[in-house]
Amino acid sequence: MTMPKQSAGILMYRRRGSAVEVLLVHPGGPFWRKKDMGAWSIPKGEHDTEENALEAARREFKEETGSEPEGDLVPLGAVKQSGGKTVHAWAIEGDCDPSKIRSNAFSMEWPPKSGKTQSFPEIDRAAWFSVEDARGKLHKGQVPFLDRLLDLLERS
Repeated sequence: MTMPKQSAGILMYRRRGSAVEVLLVHPGGPFWRKKDMGAWSIPKGEHDTEENALEAARREFKEETGSEPEGDLVPLGAVKQSGGKTVHAWAIEGDCDPSKIRSNAFSMEWPPKSGKTQSFPEIDRAAWFSVEDARGKLHKGQVPFLDRLLDLLERS
């Protein structure tokens, strides 16, 4: 029996007056090029059972954005996405320039059945979104993290 996939990530947010904005990333590669609504994600990635989820979240944030998350990470819990993957997330207040995002790359055969291998950035862009705009952009399985973030900010 295979274990369900585990993923961990960080939802960075910033305050703009009374508004809250969140940093989302768009997956790179040819399959995602023309997809927008529901295609964005928090910076995250898979980890195995040997790796601590929080450490995986920190590693993935650095791999996908090129920067280290600095400050206190607050747990947002876990959600189960369609397909059975469980995503664990932490929130952090911070700021970064999305134009300076530098992602690691992956290789795949492209075009299909061509025998040619091409390299693509794991993340092709990042952007700040209002929480309301993020609800439409974000993979639907990750939307609960937005509500958890807002609840957290209301309590603090």
